[in-house]
Amino acid sequence: MSNDFSFLHAADLHIDSPLLGLARKSAEQAKRVADASRTAFDNLISLAIEEKCRFVLFAGDLFDGDWKDYRTGLVFAAQMRRLQEAGIEVYAILGNHDAENRFVSRLDLAENVHILGSKSPQSLDVPDLRVTIHGMSYAQRDVSENLAAAYPAPASGRFNIGLLHTACEGRAGHMPYAPCTAEQLASHGYNYWALGHVHTREVLCEDPLIIFPGNLQGRNPRETGPKGATLVHVVDGRIDRHEHRTLDVVRWERREVNISGLDNRFAVLTLIRGALEQLLQGCDGRSVVARLRLTGESVLHSELTANRMSLKEEVETVAASVSDDIWVEKLEVSTTKPVHTAGLDPSIAGRLEAVISEIGDDALIAKELERTFAEVRIKFPAAARLDSLEASLKESAGAKARELAKAILARSSNQP
Repeated sequence: MSNDFSFLHAADLHIDSPLLGLARKSAEQAKRVADASRTAFDNLISLAIEEKCRFVLFAGDLFDGDWKDYRTGLVFAAQMRRLQEAGIEVYAILGNHDAENRFVSRLDLAENVHILGSKSPQSLDVPDLRVTIHGMSYAQRDVSENLAAAYPAPASGRFNIGLLHTACEGRAGHMPYAPCTAEQLASHGYNYWALGHVHTREVLCEDPLIIFPGNLQGRNPRETGPKGATLVHVVDGRIDRHEHRTLDVVRWERREVNISGLDNRFAVLTLIRGALEQLLQGCDGRSVVARLRLTGESVLHSELTANRMSLKEEVETVAASVSDDIWVEKLEVSTTKPVHTAGLDPSIAGRLEAVISEIGDDALIAKELERTFAEVRIKFPAAARLDSLEASLKESAGAKARELAKAILARSSNQP
């Protein structure tokens, strides 16, 4: 039996799981997003075949817990047949999301698919290889015990793999299921630990190799960056190299845009355009969902914070002009007013004069007027034209605020 081979380790496929937070998309973008997890899964199967992998490991959460469409299972079964036709075995465990789904147990899968049981850890030998795979599925969603503690000792003279769905020592944003430690796993005697549950790729240990491959496709703004699976090459019974292979279709990215020193909206939009173009170029032809955050000190602070909705619409227009493959999921305005302005009188009177010059654009005034007009609009006919009245009131409110500030300034100047 040969002891030189390659295998693919993936986890948290969540096939047909929706991508969240993308309400405003074109029809084409909507389809791309809806198909993202399924297309990423297809990419995974194609990679296993192209690399002539001997087997594929799935470390849990093949599906979502609230999966209701049986066609999702048919897609999975069809892809397993592709692997069978290529002579590739599949070893999988069920994670917390799989355990709470009633469809999983009803799937009719090809003979090359081996799902390890949930009553106790199982050990399976890979045909024609000196490889033994140990693992245990979840019997229910919430698993609080240390499953790895019950895994059997390594089989003598074989390449041993542990297949485990776990939060390990705990990871932010993930339930602490099947807790264990990296030190415990490393001392167990296996050559490789194929972990799942955590959606960010992480190498916990190099010798022995313990890896979270991350999920195949980012599903929300927290799951940024390249997503995919881990390809492992074994030579003479030892791991020769391992590599992350990117398989995602839609990429989530965050970008901070510093607008310090800019004094007009056009300059801000131009800077945002450059940031979006850079994001698109860095994602190798994938679609990009961007969350932007404006930062820095700017004289535009009051204007931008008072008109967030119109600014978001302008930014979305910029994104559409850059490419159909990029759209803005959220725009955060975290700018501040400049602490010092050139030529500013540092006295109390000088600082008050500066406030007077800006107070007409005060965000609190604009926000309160917007709230009031939202209530008024509901009570008026759709044809009523309230825009000019609203603008007039905002201008009037700003003028009254300036008059009040000037009166305070005058009284301050007359004090002995």
